[in-house]
Amino acid sequence: MIDDLKSRLEEAFADAQVAVAGEGNRFEIHIVSVAFDGLNRVKRQQAVYAVIGELIASGAIHAVTIQATTPDETRD
Repeated sequence: MIDDLKSRLEEAFADAQVAVAGEGNRFEIHIVSVAFDGLNRVKRQQAVYAVIGELIASGAIHAVTIQATTPDETRD
């Protein structure tokens, strides 16, 4: 499941650096992408949820924590 999540996110956010950790159906996603530039935290999370929503709806993912930042924010 970790590899599936990572590949889905890398495909959706082509420039992204993606790290996924977790077990069972609970995951932590750390994603850095220029796509988040100018978006507030909620919009960033919505963008990630749009990619993984199918997995949440199916029950494959029960809980997820998302940290979505831009490359500039990561350097700070």
